[in-house]
Amino acid sequence: MTDPIRLSKRLIELVGCSRREAELYIEGGWVTVDGKVVEEPQLKVLNEKVELLPEADLTKAEPVTLLLHLPADTYPDKALELISPASLCADYREGIRPLKGHFARLSSALPLQTGAAGLLVFTQDWRILRKLTDDASKLEQEYVVEVSGEIAPHGLNRMNQGQTYKGQTLAAVKASWQSENRLRVAVKNPSPGLIASLCASVGLTIISMKRLRIGGVSMRKMDAGQWRYLAASEKF
Repeated sequence: MTDPIRLSKRLIELVGCSRREAELYIEGGWVTVDGKVVEEPQLKVLNEKVELLPEADLTKAEPVTLLLHLPADTYPDKALELISPASLCADYREGIRPLKGHFARLSSALPLQTGAAGLLVFTQDWRILRKLTDDASKLEQEYVVEVSGEIAPHGLNRMNQGQTYKGQTLAAVKASWQSENRLRVAVKNPSPGLIASLCASVGLTIISMKRLRIGGVSMRKMDAGQWRYLAASEKF
């Protein structure tokens, strides 16, 4: 062999599959070149050893949903830069082999409150994206908010009932103390800055804020900057 050819063509010659089948095998991570998994059908090969893994499955890969623990010092628009095979939390692989295709065509919904860290959702599944978008007003989001200052009399009740602050009508939330300076705040589809405004209205200053849960899906124990796959059993 003197001229390089596409990996997909070499695979066709080796196993006698169709071009589309060859592309699905390669994109599914079932083909190795000199022992290394390669996912690009257009890669040119010459004398390298090309093999189809014995457990190869032609079933087209299902769309994935990724859950990221956004660090406090990272802007949300930079979040996708944190997601790679190296930052996958080892405790929550869900039996899935990370593929390059898992990190493409990802969409996000339900942005964090300004300045918050914590749970961000990225998905390739149009059904999940529609759920997060269409049912935003029904999905409860849970934040842990570290605060300073002395809360005004009946401040917690005022936050839970909703009120007017600086001419703005603030939605009611479910707020409770977790510790002396930490609030748990549960709210559905919060407007930008809502939690900060509610805290300010009762004399509290936010030090940090982290989203832990959206609907029935929690972030779980992941270090900042790590991500995991949404398990098949989890529902927003």
